[in-house]
Amino acid sequence: MNSKTIIVTGGAGFIGSAVVRELINHTKHKVINLDKLTYAGNLESLKEVDHSDRYTFEQVDICDAQEVKRVFNQYQPDIMMHLAAESHVDRSIDGPGEFIQTNIVGTYTLLDQARYYWSQLDGDKKAGFRFHHISTDEVYGDLPHPDEVSAEEQNPLPMFTEETPYEPSSPYSASKGGSDHLVRAWLRTYGLPTLVTNCSNNYGPYHFPEKLIPLVILNALEGKDLPIYGKGNQIRDWLFVEDHARALIKVATEGKIGETYNIGGHNEKQNIDVVKTICLILDQLRPKESKYDEQITYVTDRPGHDMRYAIDASKIQRELGWSPQETFESGIRKTVQWYLDNKKWCQYVQDGTYQRERIGA
Repeated sequence: MNSKTIIVTGGAGFIGSAVVRELINHTKHKVINLDKLTYAGNLESLKEVDHSDRYTFEQVDICDAQEVKRVFNQYQPDIMMHLAAESHVDRSIDGPGEFIQTNIVGTYTLLDQARYYWSQLDGDKKAGFRFHHISTDEVYGDLPHPDEVSAEEQNPLPMFTEETPYEPSSPYSASKGGSDHLVRAWLRTYGLPTLVTNCSNNYGPYHFPEKLIPLVILNALEGKDLPIYGKGNQIRDWLFVEDHARALIKVATEGKIGETYNIGGHNEKQNIDVVKTICLILDQLRPKESKYDEQITYVTDRPGHDMRYAIDASKIQRELGWSPQETFESGIRKTVQWYLDNKKWCQYVQDGTYQRERIGA
């Protein structure tokens, strides 16, 4: 594979840092990491690669057009992988304005500067440029839940495909849906070579502990309640973050311009079953007198909570040859073990920013 220069926005975040680590550790590409370093951005997640002469960090707000323009001119990228986003549904309920600014205005700013940069390129450099926008399955809205349909209707239950209409339910998913539409409009109107990916729920190492899996692991270890929204019967398709990173690089370097690729882990699980699985693993790895699942509590559900997501990832497997390497069982065990081994990272990212309190109620 020829060495390329790749800008990764949000490269200090959960998924972004996994992409940066994968690029530096397993490819020959150069990486320019653009990150504003908000509460969820953490350079500690990149310590294993920050010594590399192929890695550069730039603290940049993607809404700052002049800084984005400078970065394009300075580094002359071949690919832009855009992951920077506000991503937590609960926070979007409390403060939707930040989501509109970062996810919509920020994406517009990147697209506008990318278009100007790309229009000045010549020959192979121009022909090879790619703008890869990373999005979520939440833009598609809700799917039928097994509890809500007859046995006949469950055979099989529908899944999200690349043609599923958008029907977002939260300020977060609406802002991501808006950014997806902007990306496709810049392709249609200006010819900017873009690709879009929509992924299912990610989990794995370096995940900020506002999300379900790291929150449950850390609360369990500290003897705190393990809060479950509603009945805990919400279904998600769980994707190990390192599998996702490999898929994203595959799309960015080999995907067809103008295409959308859904990326999923083939792991539909109810939230309550995910939590009980974590408890069982902790019972084995860090046993105590009582069982960890005794700490489970049920709390008022999130407003507008989608009940089921499920990704049909057959297109990316068929056209690009990608499929997840981790099962949920192998991935969740690796994740729990990582949090057991990295308590200092967990404490560092929470200090002064978030103490696992309920938000978005």
